[in-house]
Amino acid sequence: MKVLNLILFTFFSTVIVAQIEAPKASPFSKVEQDVGLTKITISYSRPGAKGRKVLGGLVPYGRIWRVGANESTKFTSDDDLTIMGNYLPKGTYALYAFPNKDYWDVVFHKNLGHWGDGRKDYDPEEDAFRIRIKPQEIPNYQENFLITFDKIDHNSINMLWIWEQTIIKIPISVDTDTKMRQEIALNIEENPTAQTYYEAARYLQEQGESYPEALSYLNKAIDLGGDTYYFYRVKSLVEAALKDYGSAIISAQKSLELAQKEDKDEFVRMNEQNIYDWRNKKVKN
Repeated sequence: MKVLNLILFTFFSTVIVAQIEAPKASPFSKVEQDVGLTKITISYSRPGAKGRKVLGGLVPYGRIWRVGANESTKFTSDDDLTIMGNYLPKGTYALYAFPNKDYWDVVFHKNLGHWGDGRKDYDPEEDAFRIRIKPQEIPNYQENFLITFDKIDHNSINMLWIWEQTIIKIPISVDTDTKMRQEIALNIEENPTAQTYYEAARYLQEQGESYPEALSYLNKAIDLGGDTYYFYRVKSLVEAALKDYGSAIISAQKSLELAQKEDKDEFVRMNEQNIYDWRNKKVKN
């Protein structure tokens, strides 16, 4: 009897251990995106249409949707954000939506404990906020639900939800400029190097602001670090922004020559194009 019990125990233990882990119908996905100095992460599952009508069918109008499948979709930011005028402190939130034919209510929700959309447990009092978005139609068909990002710069980004032939665009803003200004001031005050001045100038040039300040930083970078093709490349762009095309051409030519020595073909071509453009502008002026 003891032997039989041992055999049965071994058999059932083996069955339990050997359970098959089947693939999920809506596979998990994770997307990370840097915007300025901020990282946004979204964890979600990607259901497929599989021949079914999605909006108004698989995803009913007027009812809460988990923005994906399986557990609720999670949105995480490591810094504070502004979303269509609404302040969102850094942290993790559940994303929900109430789709309708002509508009969607998109929800950033503070309670992360619900499975899926929460249904009866969902409490709008726990929303961080809601925003209303007008859906747009796209020509291409998206089989699996997709969350991605587009129109990225230092200060803003669009979060995109795409399924079937519908796209939802959610604009997000970050305050990169304040952080960068503080970082620039701190590093220049302490023990600046040529690279410190260059990075500060490059940021200002990319932002399209404070060109005289940027030019001063670039001159200091060159004084400390010597002749470098990328120092002169940014210097030429700043001088052109100040409409000093003669100086911009001289800096671009210097950048071109230094880039040729290091076989930086892309910079050679960019400088050649700029020199051509700025010569024409110089003649017109």
